[in-house]
Amino acid sequence: MPRVKLFDENEVLKKAMYLFWKKGYAATSIQDMVTCLGINRASLYDTFGGKEQLFKKSFELYRRTNIESLTTFFQNYPNIKEGFSELFNNAIKEAVSDNDCKGCFVVNTITELIPNDESLIIVLEKNKQDFENLFYEYLLKGKEEGQLKTDQNLKSLSALFYTIHNGIGVVSKVSPNKKELAASIDVALSLLW
Repeated sequence: MPRVKLFDENEVLKKAMYLFWKKGYAATSIQDMVTCLGINRASLYDTFGGKEQLFKKSFELYRRTNIESLTTFFQNYPNIKEGFSELFNNAIKEAVSDNDCKGCFVVNTITELIPNDESLIIVLEKNKQDFENLFYEYLLKGKEEGQLKTDQNLKSLSALFYTIHNGIGVVSKVSPNKKELAASIDVALSLLW
């Protein structure tokens, strides 16, 4: 008779996501996972297949959650300038108030594991494309509705906004100065009018 799992896989995956996000891949030991996740080693391997597989599943959860959140966020802000302003201001607030200075899990993964993990390069490139496409579609909607007066290339603006959004998490790990970050965002947003 198969053993019944006494834990919620999704909850364990969320805990693993925060653990890897905070500590990184290399610094997270199997014992860290057992302690943090509240499951034994056998359950860890039986359910998730080990550290690397758990990391990749955790990372995919983070990525998927962020894509879904951004999609919903943009739907709730029909005014494009207001939407981007709020998006960047939220990113600054989160970064400045993060006592663990985690930054962005995607950026952390890039700096720790790339270029040595080919499978992650594919996932990270897809993540970049997904975010830039969401930014582009949002900008295009604003342009079509007459909200944006810019003559800037919208694909280039999308790439820039993706870079800035990720950069907030990086810069704030070193210098979480809300005023400086906000001033940089103001310059970027000035490209929209």
